[in-house]
Amino acid sequence: MLFKKTLIAALVAALATGCVTDDPNRSGKIGAGGGAVAGAIIGKQVSGADGAPIVGALIGALAGGAVGNYMDRQRAELKRKLAAEEANRQLSVNTMADGSLNVAVAADVTYDLGSAVLKPQAMAALDKLASTISDYNSTVIHVVGHTDSVGSDAFNQSLSERRAASVASYLVNRGVPAQRIRQEGRGERELLVRTADNVDEARNRRVDIVLKAIVQGDEQAAYTPPGYLGG
Repeated sequence: MLFKKTLIAALVAALATGCVTDDPNRSGKIGAGGGAVAGAIIGKQVSGADGAPIVGALIGALAGGAVGNYMDRQRAELKRKLAAEEANRQLSVNTMADGSLNVAVAADVTYDLGSAVLKPQAMAALDKLASTISDYNSTVIHVVGHTDSVGSDAFNQSLSERRAASVASYLVNRGVPAQRIRQEGRGERELLVRTADNVDEARNRRVDIVLKAIVQGDEQAAYTPPGYLGG
């Protein structure tokens, strides 16, 4: 126990020393990181959506009263960084009813038809997204793939899962901790547009990236898959 306390103190002191930098936001980031590192060493466990424990996740929980402002600031930064992509209808950034953020990425400009390989323009947008969500580390990131209703249920389910996996993998490769990310495919179950002749089906092909705040005392809720993401 003495060794553990000493190690925590040393790490927090080292992080505090690192606050001298040109980054005006560094102090806040280091403060959050220090608490997260201490929590990781202590070994606090939080269960993920699948019930498996997440040990030592480098994430700090938010006090309930701070959540709204925290998510508003994150939304504003995402809106600013992704303004060109929103203007081109490549994606949209929206606040959900529960206060979570949803970055809905259009699949048609992200993948070739039937493919889960990211296009270059999608990578550029995900780079901006990754830089922001790396700074705002008190969220769990749910990556949810969706398809249209053309083709078999089995193919669409598989495609939605592979597309979610490609986005999740890319975010991890850009520095987002893997323990913050949950991924799933919902196939054609949550259509935005329902038409008999498949008109406007393109809007159904998307990947939703939902950011859920981790709230002190209710940490498990952040790991629960987001609710219905259809229209």
